[in-house]
Amino acid sequence: MITFAHLSDLHVDGGARTEERAARVVAHLVGSPGRVDAVLVTGDLTERGRPEEYATLSRVLAPLDVPVLFCPGNHDERGAFRSALLGLDGSGPANQAHEVAGASVLLCDSVVPGEAGGALAPETLAWLDDRLADGAGPAFIALHHPPTPLGIPELDRLRLREPEGLAEVVRRHPRVAGILCGHAHTAAASTFASVPVRVAPGVASTILLPWEHEGQETSFDAPVGLAFHLYRGTVLTTHFRALT
Repeated sequence: MITFAHLSDLHVDGGARTEERAARVVAHLVGSPGRVDAVLVTGDLTERGRPEEYATLSRVLAPLDVPVLFCPGNHDERGAFRSALLGLDGSGPANQAHEVAGASVLLCDSVVPGEAGGALAPETLAWLDDRLADGAGPAFIALHHPPTPLGIPELDRLRLREPEGLAEVVRRHPRVAGILCGHAHTAAASTFASVPVRVAPGVASTILLPWEHEGQETSFDAPVGLAFHLYRGTVLTTHFRALT
């Protein structure tokens, strides 16, 4: 069995509130008697993409003793993300491939600089296609922007643009076991190209569903959330946790 802890949208901004909420997740993982195979963080790690925000993030996550895998979100700054978290120079898409417990974890950079919505550049889709072809075990695709609507109109306008290219790649490779996303600040499960989609809840805040609010769509008081993904055989099971 493969296990991932999945968190997203920490929005570390130099303030005590976001740091404390991120630290709460770390304390929960470190304090658990067992260990997951990896921690996956799907974007909006920081609020403004500043180097000092990434420094705070690194300090908060330092107690984790398993691999921590990152992809950027629209609030991240690609150059600072690459430098601070990956130790890389350059300004192109920060795509990464990792092997975890016999599975490929392919982290795709869906950031469009200056925009809240996302897209996968042709070079990213080609990279993903090549990586999926180079292997036989289960593969998980991680990116910030969900490729499918989630039923929240304001958010759905800012999801992954032109997802057809991703769908074509996924359909060519039956070893894709799941697509793991963030951006939505709500725990969600859906499908895309006949593959499970799992969206991690937000650490910094929660987006309310249309019938849950009048005017104020974001709750900053909702519990900190994270997801646990378990993959056994060919089945992906997800458990969501709210930390009070």
